Amino acid sequence: MQSLTSGLLDSVRQAGALIREAWRTPSTVQHKGRIDLVTETDLAVEAALKVSLAQVYPGAAFLAEESAEDLDRAALLAGPCWVIDPLDGTTNFAHRLPFVAVSVGLWTGTGVDLAAVYNPMLDDMFHAVRGGGAFRNGAPMAVSAARQLQDSLVCTGFPYASADDPALAARIAAWIQRMLAATRGLRRYGAASLDLAYVAAGHYEAFYELGLKPWDVAAGWLLVEEAGGTVSPILEDTAYSLDSPSILATNGRVHQAMLDQLRA
Repeated sequence: MQSLTSGLLDSVRQAGALIREAWRTPSTVQHKGRIDLVTETDLAVEAALKVSLAQVYPGAAFLAEESAEDLDRAALLAGPCWVIDPLDGTTNFAHRLPFVAVSVGLWTGTGVDLAAVYNPMLDDMFHAVRGGGAFRNGAPMAVSAARQLQDSLVCTGFPYASADDPALAARIAAWIQRMLAATRGLRRYGAASLDLAYVAAGHYEAFYELGLKPWDVAAGWLLVEEAGGTVSPILEDTAYSLDSPSILATNGRVHQAMLDQLRA
């Protein structure tokens, strides 16, 4: 695992360097949906990660955002698989907002056992090893100690589908109203992997969102759990999985209170 961890961190740093280089030049933006963007940098970073990670763990499969459409996800997740978001926060990148990340988790068939989330614009590296803790720039990190929602800063995200789904938009708006009334404040940075990393680091007490994909959450899920937090679906009384339709990640201490607010 030590060799895998070192190789992963090197690969993710190299991928981040590509994002920093592209930051200085205009991006060619394409649309996967009306507001769902992809740039040439997303594609270049994904390709580079596949090359470097294949050397770190020969034989492991890949489930990566920009090439996942035609893949058999179930077959890939039956064994070792790198779950990759090459450029989380593509819209931020297109507008040159520095909340972007390379996110990679190693799925081993039953769970994510190794993870890294790297913001190359802030040179901020988060990583975790199953049973070995969570780290920020090499130093151990832990979730916050807050126990009350009134002392909690919460973050969220908005699924692309909400732009064209009035019922979904109404649910999100109702949740926002509840969070503003019950917590210290609400933030929306637009990169789920960083939101989860910030819960793990103790900046946020909770993060919630609907409709995320495996590559959005794989790495951050492990970061939160190894930092002492709790991850679950919002509306379903089941264990969290990569295919859960919603996510709530907290410091553990405010988890039930968050569920109560979101399920009310």
